[in-house]
Amino acid sequence: MKFLCDEMLGRLARYLRAAGYDTALAENGETDAALLRRAHDEGRRFLTCDRLVFEHKAAQGVALLLPAGDLDILAKALRERAGVDWLHRPFTRCLVDNAVLAAAGGEHAERLPGNVPLRQALHCPQCGRVYWAGSHHRRMRARLLRWAGPSG
Repeated sequence: MKFLCDEMLGRLARYLRAAGYDTALAENGETDAALLRRAHDEGRRFLTCDRLVFEHKAAQGVALLLPAGDLDILAKALRERAGVDWLHRPFTRCLVDNAVLAAAGGEHAERLPGNVPLRQALHCPQCGRVYWAGSHHRRMRARLLRWAGPSG
């Protein structure tokens, strides 16, 4: 499954990426028609909370209307309506630009805290960010685990 989130769903896009899903985020000013065309062209589900998007013929079969609410409500709706597995391939994509992460190399060592071995770090080949299992990672993982559970 691949997703395209409208610009109001930026935090949701980050969590879909954290779960391992290829998730694009709409850029400022893209029209609904352009977003739906992009979703069709790229084989993505278009995620939105905007009811007006369903006025477009192109929304049929590609757009998924999510309920208004916080991340927990959105995550539950995606699990129930789209079959999202919140533990699909956790922490394998860059949270910022969606690229697939790679093992960190020696050139990344200086950017890691002293207690993190290089073998436990990943980097984004597109933007250069370095990732490791710190406190932010643990908080995100706990949320993904909660969303994957039966009460989500």
